[in-house]
Amino acid sequence: MKNVTTTERKSEREFVVTRTVNGPARIIFEAWTQPELLKRWWAPKSFGISFISCEADVRVGGTYRFVFGHPASEQPMAFFGKYIEVTPHSRLAWTNEESAEGAVTTVAFEEEGGKTRVVVHDLHPSKEALDGAIASGSTCGMVETFEQLDELLVALGV
Repeated sequence: MKNVTTTERKSEREFVVTRTVNGPARIIFEAWTQPELLKRWWAPKSFGISFISCEADVRVGGTYRFVFGHPASEQPMAFFGKYIEVTPHSRLAWTNEESAEGAVTTVAFEEEGGKTRVVVHDLHPSKEALDGAIASGSTCGMVETFEQLDELLVALGV
């Protein structure tokens, strides 16, 4: 049975994505924090985006920088920020500093019965910032991204 990804605007500034993933929280957390695994599932393939580089120093105060290429863009796109909460296997939070309107993203990993419920919560600085994120299409790739995470877990034998 295919897992369902739900996306919901919770308030003027909050966007939440929820998905149950087939695997233990420990492995799911690693997929979110190890660059060699992140590169295998993070960017939606249908968007035509490819990783150029992926750096993640996953500790409170540590930074991340993901650089993507796209055939329609001469310049690479960089996404970066810092980790503000790291609780292994249960919670991550980071800033998104590529623009002044960047959100704070929190991800909770809740394991039950060998599966993990993943809740991604984006808190934007304003209603306009969330409106812009939705209009840009940046929120619509999460369903495909989670499907790619499922594929990675199968490839890892989870």
